[in-house]
Amino acid sequence: MPVLERYFHPAELGRRWTGPEGVLPSSPGSRPGCQQGPLPWDLPEMIRMVKLVWKSKSELQATKQRGILENEDALRSFPGDIRLRGQTGVPAERRDTTYSGEIGTKKKVKRLLSFQRYFHASRLLRGIIPQAPLHLLDEDYLGQARHMLSKVGMWDFDIFLFDRLTNGNSLVTLLCHLFNSHGLIHHFKLDMVTLHRFLVMVQEDYHSQNPYHNAVHAADVTQAMHCYLKEPKLASFLTPLDIMLGLLAAAAHDVDHPGVNQPFLIKTNHHLANLYQNMSVLENHHWRSTIGMLRESRLLAHLPKEMTQDIEQQLGSLILATDINRQNEFLTRLKAHLHNKDLRLEDAHDRHFMLQIALKCADICNPCRIWEMSKQWSERVCEEFYRQGELEQKFELEISPLCNQQKDSIPSIQIGFMSYIVEPLFREWAHFTGNSALSENMLGHLAHNKAQWKSLLPRQHRSRGSSGSGPDQDHAGQGTESEEQTAREGDSP
Repeated sequence: MPVLERYFHPAELGRRWTGPEGVLPSSPGSRPGCQQGPLPWDLPEMIRMVKLVWKSKSELQATKQRGILENEDALRSFPGDIRLRGQTGVPAERRDTTYSGEIGTKKKVKRLLSFQRYFHASRLLRGIIPQAPLHLLDEDYLGQARHMLSKVGMWDFDIFLFDRLTNGNSLVTLLCHLFNSHGLIHHFKLDMVTLHRFLVMVQEDYHSQNPYHNAVHAADVTQAMHCYLKEPKLASFLTPLDIMLGLLAAAAHDVDHPGVNQPFLIKTNHHLANLYQNMSVLENHHWRSTIGMLRESRLLAHLPKEMTQDIEQQLGSLILATDINRQNEFLTRLKAHLHNKDLRLEDAHDRHFMLQIALKCADICNPCRIWEMSKQWSERVCEEFYRQGELEQKFELEISPLCNQQKDSIPSIQIGFMSYIVEPLFREWAHFTGNSALSENMLGHLAHNKAQWKSLLPRQHRSRGSSGSGPDQDHAGQGTESEEQTAREGDSP
């Protein structure tokens, strides 16, 4: 039973929240003849009403205690980071996996008692929804956000501004729009409420305290993936399933990222490293968590069992491809295909491989954005690196590559990353696209941003009172093979 209904009967809600005329406001998208159920007012009004309810301490304590007991009973069956096996046979992590039972319980209680989440989910699509056309979440969009969505296929799309305009809901808003514009809701007969709930699950399972690996990064990767799916050399071959897989993998590729990299998890003997035997630890966790959310939400429950199993497997293949340690593996395969001219995109296997390449490009495309956005992403990822370094120093562990703020400057990290990881991949992508306008644009930004970081190297040295020599200076030149390895070990700036 929804938490709200513990206080009021649904009919009582309509009596308490009527307007001055005694009539509840109807949905902006309503049509004559469509049955309209009682609709809540705007979120601030509802939150104020909730606060009044919470003033009753006895009711609050009783409800909270019931919620805790219910969640603890449910959690007893799934202690720790246990994986569940569904009917399809693919292991999936329980969605609310945490590092301790206590934290897991608190998170479940927070979800159960979250009035804001209940209101936000229920106010959007309550009642009968008009059959055509689909204007998803229009009542929640600001005018500027709607205008931005009309240009979501442009490479200069500002995801930071979009996240502010959507009040921190950029991932949910973007995915709802893209699923609608690509016709995926109609093609796969997806329930709109269920889709929204699933996307809220995904967004909430990103850690907002991470400077880089958060829901805004996921939204940025998803927008880039959308741009790549529109490339003429690829778009004409893609099926609705390919498009849905690409967007879902982009949205969930870093879900529940802890803000530290795989070497950190391994050397601290983290349970995830043990679970996945030190192989693509984070990527496996992102994949299994995504499967858990898909099953919990039942978004695809109406599809045939064989199809859902195939979707889960392909999502895993896409997300696992983002492991930066497999960069050379995919780059070598791509070069071979392009050299031999044997890519046949009519074949599902080759299309899937190019989706993997597209997702890898989207995941590390920050250096190919305009300077203002690229610089902000660079500062964010380095801040996350430095936090890990401080944590390692606190526990007297060896500081990981790129995580020592005293030795690894932002310009040196970015120049090495661009030189050894980004440039080789994006040049081959440009080769595949036939040097499309987007590819040329990205390579132009990449060259400009690299020059900008090189120009900042001496300035940072002077600010530290250095003579300009040292490990940071090496990145301005050709570099070495060891530097390339260091760039890969540092995860994806």
